[in-house]
Amino acid sequence: MCTLALYFQVFDDWPVVIAANRDEFFDRPALAPRKLAEQPEIVGGLDLKAGGTWLGINQYGMVAGLLNRRSVQAPNPKPRSRGLLCLDALKETTPSKAAWMVSRQRPQLYNPFNLLLVSPQEAFVCFLSKGRIETVRLEPGFHMLTNLDVDDFECPRISRAYRRFAALECFCGDPTKLGELLADHEGFDPALPRSSALCVHLETYGTRSSSIIAIGRELANACHYFADGPPCRAPFEPAPLPRFEARVSKEI
Repeated sequence: MCTLALYFQVFDDWPVVIAANRDEFFDRPALAPRKLAEQPEIVGGLDLKAGGTWLGINQYGMVAGLLNRRSVQAPNPKPRSRGLLCLDALKETTPSKAAWMVSRQRPQLYNPFNLLLVSPQEAFVCFLSKGRIETVRLEPGFHMLTNLDVDDFECPRISRAYRRFAALECFCGDPTKLGELLADHEGFDPALPRSSALCVHLETYGTRSSSIIAIGRELANACHYFADGPPCRAPFEPAPLPRFEARVSKEI
């Protein structure tokens, strides 16, 4: 289960700040963030098995983040990769257009998912659950997303970590504090199916990487950091960004 924390219009100079851990099986090959498309220009991690991405940024200042959603049924190996849908969403110019595109998909094409779509102006979560794709508009504020509904305190991770992330008073382009929060092991128990720890280490599965993305009021001030490994061990290094359109983000 992955974890994504979103500060939407919380900080004056950084209307979008995202801190995310990617949990995945170790034998699923992937590459660190890189250019994934030219027009529009998209940067994100690359899943080498299916060709999609779990987290990306496009030239319009929109970020899309994909998380698998909990289901009582085992994943079906035949549907289209959810990471390809995340990549498709990043080809749109705004979160609202991307959300509309996602809502028009046939649910039978995918396994259950949560898909965050956010820019400095608007934010949505599209989710596929129980055979239906639905969309929730997010209000300004702090939000957390795992494999249940957004801000769902039934999730052990959200119930324990929400206040710690929400207590962050400022973001100045430094990944240190958010990196420390993402590296948290408290509550980890390999015997429990739903641990409250954010950084997970199991024999075949665990936290593979972490990302911190911030989009400024002026898109040129965006920053992107990536830890190529669990954030308790791997350092956060500057990662690529797309060539943003030469414009200032519209007033919020």
